[in-house]
Amino acid sequence: MKKDIKIEGSYDFFSGEKIENILLLRFRENLMFHATDLEVKITILDYLDLVSRDDTIKVILILNSPQMAGSEEYIEFYNQVFQSKLNANAALKMFHAVDQFILKLREMDQLVIHTLSGKLIPMFLNVSLACDYRIIADNTVFQNPCIRYGLAPEGGGAFFLSRMFGISKAFEILLSEEDITANEALRLGLVNKVVPLSELQGEALKIAENFALKPTSSIRCIKRLLNFHLKDLKEYLAFETKEIGDIIRLPHPLTKKVKVI
Repeated sequence: MKKDIKIEGSYDFFSGEKIENILLLRFRENLMFHATDLEVKITILDYLDLVSRDDTIKVILILNSPQMAGSEEYIEFYNQVFQSKLNANAALKMFHAVDQFILKLREMDQLVIHTLSGKLIPMFLNVSLACDYRIIADNTVFQNPCIRYGLAPEGGGAFFLSRMFGISKAFEILLSEEDITANEALRLGLVNKVVPLSELQGEALKIAENFALKPTSSIRCIKRLLNFHLKDLKEYLAFETKEIGDIIRLPHPLTKKVKVI
């Protein structure tokens, strides 16, 4: 049975609150790793559909839970997949859900601001790259544990990074196992602003309020122009999921649990 979804409301893993023409979208838990739950996926996608049709909303501010996934949770997830404790289809379901979430963010006419903090895997950076503005806390660290599994970061990383920096620099970032700190992310241009953790929500709201002063027609037109390549993104994400899925289905040499150093 389909849930009765409203703009302002509280759901299993997120809540929505309007402040004039700004929507505060709060994720209370790690939504991406719950994305294998069909009901969760349908709820968030239906919610974003509803938001996209609301002409009174000019800016969407995504406030993520501080308990986002770092290397430990990622490694545990893939240990279970490769040791056959978790069906590989669970990973593919997660990929498809993330792909749909990213495409939905790109398709929306509203301007989307994304906040991040803590230790994060590439998937959450890639979701952030699908947004229009990124502000992170100074304790943010982007990690890339997928290389030890012979995988590539899922969620459009190669697509977004190659367009931001060119193929050579994208290769360097995607193949690196070095952590990227908040200041390094700012220097590279991966994010727009770094602030102290205690100031993250307040600063993000100020930025949202500033963008909300811009004409709706300008926001909509500029987003549609920047999304001219959206067909390419759809094709890329389908290809990415196939390529990573093919690796996951192969017999894998990692039969012992990988420890985080």
